[in-house]
Amino acid sequence: MDTDNRNSLREGTLYSFISATFKAISQVILIENAVTGLLILIAILLSSIPIGFIALLSAFISVVIGRLAGGDKTIVNQGLLGYNSVLAGIALALNLEGGMRWVIALAGAAVAALFTAAMMHVMRNAKMPVLTFPYIVLTWFLLLASYRLGAFQLNPGLVPQDLSHWKLHSEGTPNLLHGLVNGIGQVFFQDYFWSGIIILAGVIWAGWRLGLYAIIGSVIAWLTAYGLGAEVSPINLGLYGYNAVLTMLAVAAVFDAKSRFAPWTGIIAAILSVPVTASLDTWLLPFGLPGLTMSFVLCTWLILAARKILPNL
Repeated sequence: MDTDNRNSLREGTLYSFISATFKAISQVILIENAVTGLLILIAILLSSIPIGFIALLSAFISVVIGRLAGGDKTIVNQGLLGYNSVLAGIALALNLEGGMRWVIALAGAAVAALFTAAMMHVMRNAKMPVLTFPYIVLTWFLLLASYRLGAFQLNPGLVPQDLSHWKLHSEGTPNLLHGLVNGIGQVFFQDYFWSGIIILAGVIWAGWRLGLYAIIGSVIAWLTAYGLGAEVSPINLGLYGYNAVLTMLAVAAVFDAKSRFAPWTGIIAAILSVPVTASLDTWLLPFGLPGLTMSFVLCTWLILAARKILPNL
């Protein structure tokens, strides 16, 4: 009886609120674990204190919205309403400039929670996960708004480029270790080596198998991108790796991964994410938009939809 009372008390107290906030951060990398979320937050703060606070506040906002709006307690407490908010908050803070960017980032985090809830309803009948689709579309729309709305000041690094003048620069020294770690860190836009290490530690905390899959996904992406002749700098920065990491985790471990072939299917999906990433980056170049995690979404949806008909995948 005492145990039941304590559990009931914790459900509606600050403890469950904090837990849900940290889980919203960990759910970015498809993990429901408050300690993992805390470690990831520390990793982000180590790289940038302002971005770390944006990540924390974005997760906090999603939990507040979920609770005040009467959302399903299980969904809110698992952090499933908040991971898109975390990513949207970070992405907007990094890709916008000016004093308004913090306000826009947090407002975007709030809208991302609503978008996630709407997508959950739309995808329910198809029995497919929403993944990071809401954050991607929302971020693209808000970045494009900078061309019409003065309050949105785009980061100078996002410059539209004419494909006819695009040249591939293959010079540089390959660095597998940094590429591997950055491939994991870039899930949270981190290219600081030790931030990537701490994020990996957080994944391993949630399960050694998850950590192994994250490493495999990053290594596969590095080798595939290098083998296909990608530019060395993006490879070392992990820009081909983070989508592969998420895809590997999603396909091999998280969603309907019951078949003994699931790890191999995950590897195939991770390999596929590399050319898809390259294609998306090229497609978005004239708009000056980042590809974000769209290749992860497309490759994961492809495999999960195919599993509905081919269950041994």
